[in-house]
Amino acid sequence: MDDTTLFWQLAEALYAEDGRVSEGTMMGGRCLRVGGEFLALAGFKEGGLVLKLPKARVAQVIAEGVGEPFAPAGKVFKEWVRVPVPDEDVWLGLLREGIEFAVKLSLI
Repeated sequence: MDDTTLFWQLAEALYAEDGRVSEGTMMGGRCLRVGGEFLALAGFKEGGLVLKLPKARVAQVIAEGVGEPFAPAGKVFKEWVRVPVPDEDVWLGLLREGIEFAVKLSLI
């Protein structure tokens, strides 16, 4: 299954389990948002899942070899990670973590 198809299948599951998740746009493409915060998108340039997590968690996901730095236009976004390999369990777990992080950010 390609990354975009998997992403939107997971999005449907997240809409059903968490009413805080909605569709939006980011960098000219469809994305997921939580309240006013960006959460994730798929298929951006190099493909894979791109999502927002706390800096320490991003570093951990990269260190584990699951993710890569997200650096559009050469600038690394420290609270964003790209997970290049489509994996339903990994992606769903990370998306759920991202939802909780976005909720915390929206309360600040």
